[in-house]
Amino acid sequence: MTLTSKQRAYLMSLASNLDVIMNIGKASLTDEIINAVEETFNTHELIKIGVLKNCTDDPRAIAEAIAENTGSTVVKVIGKKIILYKKDRDNQQIILPR
Repeated sequence: MTLTSKQRAYLMSLASNLDVIMNIGKASLTDEIINAVEETFNTHELIKIGVLKNCTDDPRAIAEAIAENTGSTVVKVIGKKIILYKKDRDNQQIILPR
């Protein structure tokens, strides 16, 4: 899914109030983390993930890999914070502007 700049800005404003839901550490991206993110998308459409200082991988690469494996969209990567969005087909809570 491709987001317009208006949609991205709207999701960023919603994400500013979110807490980090999980952290990626020294082990970097594992199958367990991808599965946990997939499960989180069952109850949330917008999530924030933190990348700890001891993780040597690039947060942008991690975000792209998670998005590819979960079918989500990278909203933004700011420093060591990743914001992802995945539209809930059954119970959509976030209505994106056009």
